[in-house]
Amino acid sequence: MIPREPEELMQLASSGSRTALARLITYVESSGPNHAQTAALAYQVPSPYVVGLTGAPGAGKSTLTDRVITTALARGSFNENYAFDQIGVLCIDPSSPFSGGAILGDRIRMQDHATNEHVFIRSMATRGHLGGLSLAVPDALRVLGAANFTLALVETVGVGQMEVDIASSADTTIVVTNPGWGDSMQASKAGLLEVADIFVINKADRPGVRETKRDLEQMLDLGVHQWRPLIVETVASTGTGTDELWNAIVEHRNYLDDGHFEEHRRTRMRRELDKVLSAVLHSKVRDLARGQAYETQVDALLAGVTDPYRAAEALLSES
Repeated sequence: MIPREPEELMQLASSGSRTALARLITYVESSGPNHAQTAALAYQVPSPYVVGLTGAPGAGKSTLTDRVITTALARGSFNENYAFDQIGVLCIDPSSPFSGGAILGDRIRMQDHATNEHVFIRSMATRGHLGGLSLAVPDALRVLGAANFTLALVETVGVGQMEVDIASSADTTIVVTNPGWGDSMQASKAGLLEVADIFVINKADRPGVRETKRDLEQMLDLGVHQWRPLIVETVASTGTGTDELWNAIVEHRNYLDDGHFEEHRRTRMRRELDKVLSAVLHSKVRDLARGQAYETQVDALLAGVTDPYRAAEALLSES
């Protein structure tokens, strides 16, 4: 029987047990003592290198992710100093309106890899998180690292402008677009220029590729970049351009290795801590918004003897 204690599960996961690994990720998706214990253990181990794929719905992210898995396994390394023989894949799916769990459409598209002992695929629910990424994703990535995965892919549900949240969990961020994709103003509003390390024009067998690439180049010309995002054309349904995409990922990885990796990871850790800090504070605020002290302040507001700012300060001072 599989144990339930996080410490025992972590030992099993690091020895190759996918059942133990799955249970640990379930722990970090939920709240409670098992989550806290799992996170405490997982954060003792370095995170895998994370490649994130994001973009609008229908851009072909899942099919492209499937192709990247195949190519990455075939290559087996970024360079002579960074080899890997297994890949962890997190698919951030829309939350089920009935159970709150993840809808498994992404895993259906990646079913060819489902039985591959070198690939672990897990769908995770957004659970209503505005940015399209569950707060559990950073913890799940650490769990993958503790299970000896050194490469992870995160493919996110397309939710338009808020999809930029992927940057807080990825080392290399890929923004997937299609021919005829938006104008430069829309892209700027989406914030994609700020987060993309690589742009992919997928479905490049359709009309409008040249115009889309021109628009992206013009937008990039307006920005100031330490790293100028690369633009790659792919047809994920046939695998066309996948090798070029992997080469672009390797190029960005080598750029980070050339004196930028520590700064990049530090920025990522700040974002992760900010997200957790916000979640903790939000929970505390929810607790404050209950009980007699809260109702007393509501009564004072209704009576006109206080204002919302003084009421909030009073509640915080009592917490």
